[in-house]
Amino acid sequence: MRSPLAPQWLTFPDNTPALNPKIFSSGVARDDDQVTIQGIPVTELVERFGSPLWVIDENDFRARARAYVDDFNTAFGSLCGGVDVYYASKALLTVQVASWIREEGLRIDTASGGEMALAMRAGIEPAHIGLHGNNKSDGELHTAITKRIGRIVVDSLAELHRVAHMAAKLETPANVMLRLTPGVDASTHHHIATAHEDQKFGLSITPAPDAQTSVAYQAAHIAAEASHINFVGLHSHIGSQIFDSQGFEAAATRMLEFIAVLADENIHIEELDIGGGYGIAYTEADDPAAPAVIANNLARHLSAETDRLNIPCPRISIEPGRSIAGPAGLTIYTVGTTKTVWVEHAGVHHPRRYVAVDGGMSDNPRPVLYDADYTAVLANRVSDAEPVLSRVVGKHCESGDIVVNTVYLPEDTDHGDLLVVPATGAYGHAMSSNYNMLTRPAIVAIKDGAAREIIRRETIDDLFAREVDL
Repeated sequence: MRSPLAPQWLTFPDNTPALNPKIFSSGVARDDDQVTIQGIPVTELVERFGSPLWVIDENDFRARARAYVDDFNTAFGSLCGGVDVYYASKALLTVQVASWIREEGLRIDTASGGEMALAMRAGIEPAHIGLHGNNKSDGELHTAITKRIGRIVVDSLAELHRVAHMAAKLETPANVMLRLTPGVDASTHHHIATAHEDQKFGLSITPAPDAQTSVAYQAAHIAAEASHINFVGLHSHIGSQIFDSQGFEAAATRMLEFIAVLADENIHIEELDIGGGYGIAYTEADDPAAPAVIANNLARHLSAETDRLNIPCPRISIEPGRSIAGPAGLTIYTVGTTKTVWVEHAGVHHPRRYVAVDGGMSDNPRPVLYDADYTAVLANRVSDAEPVLSRVVGKHCESGDIVVNTVYLPEDTDHGDLLVVPATGAYGHAMSSNYNMLTRPAIVAIKDGAAREIIRRETIDDLFAREVDL
């Protein structure tokens, strides 16, 4: 029976073992009642590698990466000189993952010295690396300039002056792209919307009330005139978890109009990065557009806008991250305890079942940070028990330690069962912590039916490794 406590979008399941192909990676199926990834049962993975466990379907990851390169270049054809795809590495980054990106023909976007170093460790050419960040250190800028990375995405006038000064001192040109704030509101959580004015990223296109020109306009002139700056182009990013092309089109229009203003002043922009933020399905309520759909819509829009403005189309670059890594990953948890609580709704009390697992906010903080929704399935067996409204929670000393807020699970889900939470390839490992001194899970990659560890599980000794006076 459907619970009145359930959100309207959550369907009462006719079949709790079912796996929604919109949410799970292409290699996930059920075989002999168990969930399998490329034919490997979840029980076997837990026996070999432990629980909780992050699993990446490498075939699926690579296919999604290739699809961005193929779909965008097909859609744009000869328009704008093609498309460069930069993987937004903050979603999931290991040396192995970076090597997959290199092998599939993508470039890589980094946001720190550590990410930049890892990209180079994976054999990515410095010319194919971008460096983001609103507060880059002197050391990070020094490395980016001396290694001649492809683009330093400058975020403020102060940083632009620092880069120009350092590049002149080093007598080495710095490849600079300016991140602009186009003033477009993305339809997403306010913590992951990044193109409105009142936030920390970017140079505003809109002049201040007492100014004749915007900081973006000033920065473009400084970058174009500085002796040791190679002005690569302009960048915008409107946010994350965006399901259609409309926000990207609105941002592109504002950026192209700004490019047209600069062109009239003999400053010619060769490249426009329209960012990333392409959404994925975490639950049945999510319906993101496919990359090919977004690519075709954007290509048509840019063609029309450049014709309207009478400017050449700059080379386009994009930065997908979550939409490559997220659906390719899942997390396996082991159930520890369960309990039922009674919740009052419209004067009547209704049951909600709490299912506690052996991980939580230390391996996926997105629910507590963004109220992010996920789903889960009973993975080690099939049950005929009645589906009951459940909340999957972690083992941390926080009431907000929620893994899946609302999901129907079989009533007999209990101690020792395995749950799989799909679409956790992005931001789980990247944002994980040792809160409550929990050790972080291993990451297992599965390619062509063979599983291997690419990040080992932490040990208790690892937790003490940075202590100085032991």
